[in-house]
Amino acid sequence: MKKIKHLEVKKVKNKNKEITSPKGMRDLMNEEYYSFQGFFEKAQEVAVYYGFKPISTHIIEDEEIFTSSIGEGTDIIDKEMYTLKTKSGDHLALLPEHTAPVMRAYIEHGMQSMPQPVMLYHYGPVFRHDKPQRGRYRQFWQFDVDALGSEKSIMDAIVIKTCMSILEEAGASNLSIDINSIGDKECRGAYIKELTSFYKKNLSSLPAIDRERLKINPLRILDSKEEKTKEINERAPDSISFLCPSCKKHFKEVLEYLEEMKIQYNINKNLVRGLSYYTRTVFEVIETGVEEGSAPLALAGGGRYDYLARQIGAKRDVPAVGFSIGVDRIVSSPWYKKLSPRILKKPKIYFIQLGSEAKLKSLNIIEILRKAHVPIAQALSKDSLGSQLAIAEKLAIPYAIIFGVKEALDNSVIVRNMGNRSQDTVKLNKLLDYLKEL
Repeated sequence: MKKIKHLEVKKVKNKNKEITSPKGMRDLMNEEYYSFQGFFEKAQEVAVYYGFKPISTHIIEDEEIFTSSIGEGTDIIDKEMYTLKTKSGDHLALLPEHTAPVMRAYIEHGMQSMPQPVMLYHYGPVFRHDKPQRGRYRQFWQFDVDALGSEKSIMDAIVIKTCMSILEEAGASNLSIDINSIGDKECRGAYIKELTSFYKKNLSSLPAIDRERLKINPLRILDSKEEKTKEINERAPDSISFLCPSCKKHFKEVLEYLEEMKIQYNINKNLVRGLSYYTRTVFEVIETGVEEGSAPLALAGGGRYDYLARQIGAKRDVPAVGFSIGVDRIVSSPWYKKLSPRILKKPKIYFIQLGSEAKLKSLNIIEILRKAHVPIAQALSKDSLGSQLAIAEKLAIPYAIIFGVKEALDNSVIVRNMGNRSQDTVKLNKLLDYLKEL
């Protein structure tokens, strides 16, 4: 008897449990959904005009794709990645970013044999077990552009220009580029050696998390969010001073392209980005016109990742450059234009049906209107004329089509002007012509 009583108590407890989304995640609905969709449509449109084509990768990958490319010592690998082990023993991860999966797809599908560079755009959710706070979620959305297969500096420029154009079309203004070059395998070793020596001299002032990073990847300390480390980084050696002639030439050309396009930039000697696969160019797009006292807001970022292919298992390097835009941050910004998706058509007609005979034939009339691309609203589950008219008036829809028992028998409808209450009876075979005249 005691067991039964215990089960009954447990059942009641579960029944009363609050049903909520997982922490740090939320549902997109109504106007917010349309705002996201409108941005993605605009971003795709801009990307296509610059020569990029679509790709969509799956939202789960082998964990090693990320651990080998993003690198130890980064917050993503150390704390934020969602991982799982399948029944067959595979170690998988939800995408914490999009770049490594795109490079995997490029290699897997033999895109090396296509005309180079291969220029791709893609968008979708990414997942990081970060601390939820305003504007930061554990599932969030990114729009990415990547150009794979060319080391030319003009590809860095076209990627940056595409990013800027998307943000401007979405309503952003007062944009600037924070940019740096962190060199390649020919010159980075000397810089890291000098950087390591510098941090060792300041070891007693470094927080514990950055002392640990020094053992694994000294470059990550430049990306530190610790206030004490930020002060130390002001005196840190800069990577540009250590660039080899090839990297120096490449960086100079990128800056010349930005100047030619009249894109404002600021050379930020501490910019390395949060992922370990970057080489040469790294950049962030900054909104400079923020409120006084507020830090400049980073809207997008990216760079060149010429060694990523080999890091994830390819036999040779693939030069590449790309960017990511954090869409959640854009859509929630006060300057966002609230771009409407093409699918969203404001209804000009409210369809009203009365009686079982009319309800039975209603879907056929709605199909006629749909094929003629006439957007409508309706409440087919309602029965009374008053309730349906009330909804039409609340939605401020200019016209109503009323389809009752008499109209069902006569193959006609009543078209009512909701403004002046005038109305006409129109035969179904003349309805589309009548609506065009309206």
